[in-house]
Amino acid sequence: MERDRKMAGAAEAQKRQGGRPLPHSARGPPPPPPRPRFEPVDREKTCPLLLRVFTKIGGHHSKEDFAVRGKEPKDEVQIYTWKDATMRELTDLVKEVAPAARRRDARLSFAFVYPDKNGRFVVREVGTTFSYGNGRRLDDSKTLGELSFEIGDYLDVAIM
Repeated sequence: MERDRKMAGAAEAQKRQGGRPLPHSARGPPPPPPRPRFEPVDREKTCPLLLRVFTKIGGHHSKEDFAVRGKEPKDEVQIYTWKDATMRELTDLVKEVAPAARRRDARLSFAFVYPDKNGRFVVREVGTTFSYGNGRRLDDSKTLGELSFEIGDYLDVAIM
C-alpha cells in the first residue's frame, strides 16, 4: 500500500498543470555528442609512431592488396608522426615523396587500412585534401586521433 502511494506520487509529479504528462523532450532528440577533441601531443616528450603510407595514382589500393603480410604494395613510404598530425601535415609529407601529389589540381584521398575482427583487411576512407592553395578546407584540420586511427593501421593515399 505504501508502495502504491509512492508510485501515485511519482505519476503526479510527472503531470503538468493541465493534467497531461510531460513530454519526453520538448525540443526533439538530444544533439549528437561532439566529436572528441584530442589534446595536442607534446612532440618534444612523446615518442612518434611509425606510419606506413601507401600511395597510388588514380584510386585506393584494394583490400586484397594488403591480404598477405609482407606482400603489401611496393609504393610505401614510412613516416614517423604523432596521433595529432593533421591531414594537411600528411598531405605536405606525401607531396615531398610523390611528384603526382604536387600537381596544382591534385586531390588526395586518405583511407585507413586495418584488419577487422576476422583478420581480413578493411580499407576505410577518412578524408580528402587538395594539394595547394585555395583548396585548404574540407578535412585539412582533422587529426589521425580524431579519425579513430589506431597505432598499427596503414594509411592508403589515392592521388587523383
